[in-house]
Amino acid sequence: MGPVPSIAIVGRPNVGKSRLFNRLAGHRISIVHDRPGVTRDVVTAESADGYMLMDTGGLGLRESMTPVEIQDAAETPVAFAMEAADLILFVCDGRDGLAPLDEMVADKLRRLGKKPLLIVNKIDFADQVGRADEFAKLGFEDFHRVSAEHGFGVDDLVEEIRKRLGPVENESPASEERPIRMAFVGRPNVGKSSLCNRLLDAERLIVSEIPGTTRETTTRELDYKSKDGQSWRFRLFDTAGLRRRKKIADSLEYFSSLRTEEAIKQTDVALLVLDAREGVTKQDKAMAGLIVDAGKAFVVVINKWDVAVDGFRRDPLSGYKDENHFRSEYEKAARKELFVLPRFPMLFVSAKTGLAIEEMLSAVRRVDKGLDRFLPTPDLNRTIINMMESRPPAARKGKRFKIFYAVQTNTRPFTIRLFCNRVDRLEDVYQRYLTNGLTTRFDLLGAPLRFTLTGKEVRYAKKN
Repeated sequence: MGPVPSIAIVGRPNVGKSRLFNRLAGHRISIVHDRPGVTRDVVTAESADGYMLMDTGGLGLRESMTPVEIQDAAETPVAFAMEAADLILFVCDGRDGLAPLDEMVADKLRRLGKKPLLIVNKIDFADQVGRADEFAKLGFEDFHRVSAEHGFGVDDLVEEIRKRLGPVENESPASEERPIRMAFVGRPNVGKSSLCNRLLDAERLIVSEIPGTTRETTTRELDYKSKDGQSWRFRLFDTAGLRRRKKIADSLEYFSSLRTEEAIKQTDVALLVLDAREGVTKQDKAMAGLIVDAGKAFVVVINKWDVAVDGFRRDPLSGYKDENHFRSEYEKAARKELFVLPRFPMLFVSAKTGLAIEEMLSAVRRVDKGLDRFLPTPDLNRTIINMMESRPPAARKGKRFKIFYAVQTNTRPFTIRLFCNRVDRLEDVYQRYLTNGLTTRFDLLGAPLRFTLTGKEVRYAKKN
């Protein structure tokens, strides 16, 4: 399912924007927020056709504004709603007639490169249609005469919106399951090849080779039969060079290896393999960062867990109550070191004994299944509002970073566009706070999250 098309309703105050908003939303209205706060300017609801409606409420636009003030309104939520929307409904008042502020708003829309639907509202009866003719001078291709209060002309407007935006995509029926692309990556000698061979040699696997994308990478189709009889399809990217790698003194040279980078690029889910006997090393952390920077999801695999447990059993003075306590403390320490993502599956496996191999593949399936989700725009904005109210950003020179509106723009990786006051005011610490909160709220398991920011450009005063 793709992102839901959005509609911004804009115009000067008191032209009937909110009434049109409610008319289009109908009984399925779902207002996210209209209280004072960091994004009090954006009221959203779902239209009867499933589009996302944004009512700007006229905030930032006043009758007394000069053309310069209209230009300065680029930092207001109205402007951000204009930029974010797939379609703009530019509402004017047919009862009052064309006003100078209408012409200013129209000029701003043209400068933004937008082609809005011009809506002349308050045409309450058929014999009042002629009132709208003077709005033709605004120069837009078409305009609709409506009465948001009584419903006159609204059906024709809805049909035009459908033509412009098309239907909202629904989840398509489940088709034949595609293979999940995965690759084992990590330092030399952590057991990547052993895990590959465990999968390839398993009796429940049907294996066929297909040509690799590079001389050193082969791709194998894996049809794994789970314990309950299901068929799980995977495409395993096996970097042959990682099996017989010469010793590399410089870890940076290792991580810049073309083979490893290409393997990561081609995967849906990367399995970061660690050696249970050694814990998390600097190279492991660097590899985790490499995976996240590539926009790929990952699962952490602690291999050779059978060896680690044997060592625990031989040491009665280890300080752990039992094996469960040992594992719990080990996982807590490992997650603390691997802080590049707030949430990811961690599996304790053994390539030698086959411990938790099916659980590892099940975790890969779970992570991959979540990568194509589109987060509901109202829930996304509500979550960000609550987070910013709970912990406001630090003020810089008396001003704070503000988010006016957020919308997901892509998947794999999850990409969120933030319409904000100034892109240079989002500090790394606060960005991590937002990332962690959204990842937890929407259970973005093992999936990186990226922000793209749209805000007012920084203007520097000229030096005398």
